[in-house]
Amino acid sequence: MAKADFSLQERDRKRLMKDRFARWLVSAGGVTVLAALVLLFIYLLSVVIPLFSDAKITPNVSIESITTEKPVILGVGDNGEHAYAVSKLGYVDFWALGSHSITPVKTVELGSRYRLHRSNRFTHGWLGAASTSGDVLLYKPQLRNVIKNEKRVFSPKLDRISQPFDLKFSDGPSLKSFDYAVGSSITLAGYYDDHRVRVRWQESNQNVYSYQFPQPFEHLDQLIMTPDGNTLYLRSGSELVVAKKGALDFSIREVVDLSLGQDKAVVTNINLLAGGYSLLVTYQDGLVAQWFDTVTNGLRGLTHIRDFQLASQLTFLLPDTYRKGFYSFYANGTVKSHYTTSEKLAIFQRIYHKSPQLAAMSNNETYLLTLSGNELRLAYVDNAFPEVSWSSLWQKVWYESYPEPEYVWQTSSADDEFEAKYSLVPIAFGTLKAAAFAMMFAVPIAVLGAIYTAYFMTPTMRRVVKPSIELMEALPTVIIGFIAGLWFAPMVESHLSAVIALILVLPISTIMVGGLWNRLPNVWTSRLPNGLHVLILTPLMVLLTVLIWNHSTTIEWWLFDGDIRVYLAEKGIGFDQRNALVVGFAMGFAVIPTIFTIAEDAIFSVPKHLSDGSLALGATSWQTLIHVVLLTASPGIFSAVMMGLGRAVGETMIVLMATGNTPLMDWNILEGMRTLSATIAVEMPESEVGSSHFRILFLAALILLVFTFVVNSLAEWVRQRLREKYRAL
Repeated sequence: MAKADFSLQERDRKRLMKDRFARWLVSAGGVTVLAALVLLFIYLLSVVIPLFSDAKITPNVSIESITTEKPVILGVGDNGEHAYAVSKLGYVDFWALGSHSITPVKTVELGSRYRLHRSNRFTHGWLGAASTSGDVLLYKPQLRNVIKNEKRVFSPKLDRISQPFDLKFSDGPSLKSFDYAVGSSITLAGYYDDHRVRVRWQESNQNVYSYQFPQPFEHLDQLIMTPDGNTLYLRSGSELVVAKKGALDFSIREVVDLSLGQDKAVVTNINLLAGGYSLLVTYQDGLVAQWFDTVTNGLRGLTHIRDFQLASQLTFLLPDTYRKGFYSFYANGTVKSHYTTSEKLAIFQRIYHKSPQLAAMSNNETYLLTLSGNELRLAYVDNAFPEVSWSSLWQKVWYESYPEPEYVWQTSSADDEFEAKYSLVPIAFGTLKAAAFAMMFAVPIAVLGAIYTAYFMTPTMRRVVKPSIELMEALPTVIIGFIAGLWFAPMVESHLSAVIALILVLPISTIMVGGLWNRLPNVWTSRLPNGLHVLILTPLMVLLTVLIWNHSTTIEWWLFDGDIRVYLAEKGIGFDQRNALVVGFAMGFAVIPTIFTIAEDAIFSVPKHLSDGSLALGATSWQTLIHVVLLTASPGIFSAVMMGLGRAVGETMIVLMATGNTPLMDWNILEGMRTLSATIAVEMPESEVGSSHFRILFLAALILLVFTFVVNSLAEWVRQRLREKYRAL
């Protein structure tokens, strides 16, 4: 026999090159996918990280020596280029920061008789000056620029409220302190040397009203009016009188003990927080407490909310201009910035040698101006996200005017004084709720359908059923959401009793029909080929559904006294037309093809010799299915369920169109919800790039990505364990 030498033919070399190229191409594709996922994760992380970084303050951006005598009020422009100082002697100096000029750009006389000065920072920039006789001047310094000879020139001016309106009274007491509010009406309040508090206000119709509190205040330390002029706070030591404006008078609503019954809690000062709804109460030991109105048992009252334990060397506080935070200044020159709602310490830095005398914040909260001696020092502040902290995102927060701490997601409002609320708990809960109800509907139908199709159904019918269900996956979810929101949800609302009855009756009737079929004589049942039982069950289920649907009103009268909505309301169960029930059906319908296809392939792929061997040993078909087929296919079935869960969690259009998009914390299947993905889709177009809202939406996307990664990793780990466990079969 001739010896046959092995030789590599030309076509074999081409095949080898093609195999290597294909292997390289597949490997490159896999690495590219992994790299894309890593880059996506890094990008999301880079957008989110600034939310939790500390704020930065750059001191001494500009230092300017001024000659203003006895300054009592400071102000700084939004660009940090100009400032003003109000003198106790009755004039306003405008300064150009960085010019190193010893004379102001402009000086405006208020009048030497104005020796009382007040800055209510939340009245749109209006300042107040008053004489001891009761003359009141309301004015607004304007740090404006004009264009002259194609150059920008600093040209400040002083606006005044010109109409005669004062705090003079006929008995002629001397004014000791005052406050004011400028809005749709002007309100003035004064404390006089006869220990009386008098209020005068002018409505938009030019009518002027006056009121004098009947009781004297012997030692009134502070008189503060809210920006809307409707509330007046009168502090005497640790006792606070809260007075509310009526049609013709002010009535005392309550008297509050700010010391909370503790003798050591000595109150030294109170400040309004931005918006005028909260009070910051400063105590002698450096404790700062936030108080605001809440409703308890139907009564509104000032309530102690939270504390900030600061150092005893605290000298004064400076509330933020528009956000719910404040700056604290200490004797050694340290500056801190706290945000009340998130309880975040954003800034903790020593930037001065000692505590400044005065401080002011620009309207955009970008520049901090302080006065030390005769020097103005300007600091640049980068404090973009003080309202965001881990506790505010994941714990209950007590917001202004809320009766108790709650999880709240509310990012916009028509009110300029609105505080955005960024709790992720309601929308994360809504995501889990939507996925849970969808899986409750989809998993039994998809898995049991896969078992029947792969193990019991005839090959002829399987060739029709399986492709049909797989085609369902090509149906756009926006179409499913559209149908669910505009057709299915109203139908469920009008036939709610029938839907509830069908949820209970259909599974029971299916089991009963199967049991009845089992008891029929073999002579009858053998006439139907094995695997075609669905032809009997389906018409019966359709008939039962039509019967119950057409008698929905009768069922409602029989079970729910004629009106299921009223019945549910009496039981404390709310109802929303676009609810979790609708989402469960719609999203379950979208998830079923995914779970069915993977599970059916896993079951059908179980080697035939395993089931044949089990049957040959005397096991029944059901015993073989449960103890052999399902155990062998369990890794694939588990993967199918996890794939379905991943799709349900990330689904956007169905939950966007078929729910009320209300971020509620309620497992009630008849209430709506809001999910992470729907929130991103709805709010991303309206969010400002780089804002807290914008970055928190990216955080929501990052949470979805991490959740999907964890679920898939867990699913793969469980699948590998199941494969190892049942490999011997």
